[in-house]
Amino acid sequence: MNSPLHPDEPPSPEHVRLAESRGHDAPWRLWGPYLSGRQWGTVREDYSAGGNAWSEFPFDQAVSRAYRWGEDGLGGISDRFGFLNFAVALWNGKDPILKERLFGLTNEEGNHGEDAKEYWWALDGTPTHSWMQWLYRYPQAEFPYEQLRRENRERSRHEREYELGDTGILDDNEFFDVLMTYAKAGPDDICIRITATNHGPKAAPLHVLPTIWLRNTWSWGVDDRVTELHEIRRNGRPPRGYRAAEVTHGFLGRYVVVAAGSPTTLFCDNETNAKHLFGDAAPANHSLYPKDAINQRVVHGRTKATNPGGYGSKCSFWYRFDAVEPGETVTVDLRLATGDPSPSWFGDDFEQQLTTRAYEADEFYEHVVDPSLGAEDRHVARRAYAGLLWGKQLYRYDVRQWLDGDPVGHRAPESRKQGRNEHWRHLALADVISMPDEWEYPWFAAWDLAFHCL
Repeated sequence: MNSPLHPDEPPSPEHVRLAESRGHDAPWRLWGPYLSGRQWGTVREDYSAGGNAWSEFPFDQAVSRAYRWGEDGLGGISDRFGFLNFAVALWNGKDPILKERLFGLTNEEGNHGEDAKEYWWALDGTPTHSWMQWLYRYPQAEFPYEQLRRENRERSRHEREYELGDTGILDDNEFFDVLMTYAKAGPDDICIRITATNHGPKAAPLHVLPTIWLRNTWSWGVDDRVTELHEIRRNGRPPRGYRAAEVTHGFLGRYVVVAAGSPTTLFCDNETNAKHLFGDAAPANHSLYPKDAINQRVVHGRTKATNPGGYGSKCSFWYRFDAVEPGETVTVDLRLATGDPSPSWFGDDFEQQLTTRAYEADEFYEHVVDPSLGAEDRHVARRAYAGLLWGKQLYRYDVRQWLDGDPVGHRAPESRKQGRNEHWRHLALADVISMPDEWEYPWFAAWDLAFHCL
């Protein structure tokens, strides 16, 4: 491997950041790809008497139902405590719901058990997450949710799985490749670029909704402090050249997310839409603008669904591209930071941050990957490191609290005291772990964690 001219000198800027992180001189790893690929269908979210996590919180409810223990999203990031989260939502003008999270089959639905039915790739990353890239392939036709369920349900375990590509939806390259790029200008200053390229033969519409939201920590009777994002206005009007929202969190402090251009700013609350999910017999919604309000506004055109006051615990910046031409790439830029926003957050400084961090990532891997390897092997090794880094996710699980239930909302059935994890009351987890796959294993699995280490 390459060595620095002076052995005591860090061989690259990324090595310097790693040293600063270890010594707590600068919290470079405060923000990272810690947002899971799947929170629905997990044991932590299961409060049923029978203990069937898949049926207790299915995919179809995730758009409208607040999670108790974590969050999920597409190519997203969060702080290492999971208080504030960022990801992208997409809509092709045809799907019945926003594409906010990866779709897959439950253990009962798949002919070989649970299985993600999407295409995405961890492309690049550095250990301090100063540079990260993630790619998602989004069909331009309506996503075949029911077709994937039906075809896999009808197949035996002796037959191969029916995948998204088998549906024909990606024929003629009728899809967008959506690339998420993150470059840190500092430990608490993140430049975010979202690009979407039309690989199809015809122009196609695309809605891009970068979304920032707070994990719901206030609805369970444990901590009733509600934190909200507020739209930033100047003299009662949106600022010129950008849109922005700010939040002051009791632990994280003040953050601002700024979106370049003039997207429509949408606000709602990360609260369950109980009436929609469970009918008139359900308790009243805690918010007039629950978790699925942005979905209702964009997909169903319900203009009064979101909060006109410009505040809430969930905020999206709605960019509408009516016709992305074949081969065209559209770009959305944002910045998440602690300072006071201005148009200067974009432009030359923004471009320089992306260019510098990309160069430094190359420099870092020149010293990490064996230089005697050929170009293809070095490429494979770097993608493997990217998979390791993007597999990191926050895992919160207080078993005692889960077994006993919450003062409000989640009442634990008596059967739970003789069921799963009853002997693990002493276990309280709240840390970032690395798992082989962000969708398949969004939980603490000792055997898969061991395989991952190997």
